Amino acid sequence: MVKARCAAVLAALTLTAPPAAAAAANTAPNAVVVWDLNAQTAIWDVAHQAPPQVAGRGFAMVSGAVYDAVNAIEGTPYEPYLTAPRATGRESADAAVGTAAHRVLDAIFPEQRERLRVQYDEWLAGLPDGPAKRGGIRVGAEAAAAMLAARQHDGAFDPRLWTVGTEPGQYRPTPPAFENTGAWVGFLKPFAIPDATMFRTPGPPSLTSRAYTRDFEEVKRLGSATSTARTADQTDAALWWHDRRSVSWGMKRDLAVTQRLGVLDTARLYALADFAGTDGAIACANDKEFWHFWRPVTAVRLAAADGNPATEADPGWTPLVVTPPNPDYPSGHTCRTAAQMTAYQHFFGRDRVSFSAYSVDSGTTRHFERFSQATAEVIGARIWAGIHFRSADVDGTTLGTGVGKYITKHSLRPRH
Repeated sequence: MVKARCAAVLAALTLTAPPAAAAAANTAPNAVVVWDLNAQTAIWDVAHQAPPQVAGRGFAMVSGAVYDAVNAIEGTPYEPYLTAPRATGRESADAAVGTAAHRVLDAIFPEQRERLRVQYDEWLAGLPDGPAKRGGIRVGAEAAAAMLAARQHDGAFDPRLWTVGTEPGQYRPTPPAFENTGAWVGFLKPFAIPDATMFRTPGPPSLTSRAYTRDFEEVKRLGSATSTARTADQTDAALWWHDRRSVSWGMKRDLAVTQRLGVLDTARLYALADFAGTDGAIACANDKEFWHFWRPVTAVRLAAADGNPATEADPGWTPLVVTPPNPDYPSGHTCRTAAQMTAYQHFFGRDRVSFSAYSVDSGTTRHFERFSQATAEVIGARIWAGIHFRSADVDGTTLGTGVGKYITKHSLRPRH
């Protein structure tokens, strides 16, 4: 069963990897990548935490605990995130990774306890018994305990609602479900930035401005469900980036596999990326609540009342994808993506690194040659999806880049 499980995991990891990297992965599965995929199973497949900004909390908790465990075993060459458990370097990193991830997931999802225990037992059964294994379990457990203690009462899942208004430009819930959920994200305790309000954006353009008129006409024309102006590739990009499994998780794994990263490098890369993405989402959601600007579907349908004679209402206008249940400005996806791409660029020391990811929703794989290319594409993709104005996307990338730069400058730095 253990071999079957590893084979299934490796098949997922090497879906878009080149032959050489795939061969390397088949001979030596990276424990950090395997347990990141296990985390996705718990967070998305079973718990159905669909919004990436919600799922990000669990990923960041797992990645942070795994990083502290592996970093300690490797002699703490980088600054710990929360703790550096006592280690001699002879402990099993694989045991530590599995234990840290399992303990965090078990605490977050008690309703999955039996399934997670079976998964963890299978993982340990594949490792040689002895002092190294026992030591790895201890280190992983200590790292997980520190993370769980740090995240107690962090504001997660508070029943806070988004501010709703009735005046032109003010946010109101959107069709078809008209939900008002998830405002707590903007007030969640950040992982690596001091304050969610420190990256405040300038705000959306005035409804009567030329900038707003341009944004309005662009999303109305290209983001409609029935648009004939949107190209096939733009439609694919819109669906690919909107994949609620979050293709960002796939990009993260592809980088580890294709760049042949070791366990410590992977652990540090994932912690930086997950802290950046999650804190980018937190700062973004806080900014959304501050500006509470309406979504394109509301703006287009109610344009007759916006005070701008250059915008024309279309009461039946519908976006390509379902609008997420939160305000437009700034765009959460561009905030998260820019933060993560900034973290990747810092980690690799360059912008030009190729990577790919597959989307179940679009049924396609998209390839990128640079981190900046992905950030640029997501700006357009949210417009083509019909769910954001360009100003929300552009200013979201500015916010996310700021978060990513702050975290890479202040967190998980080399000690020597």
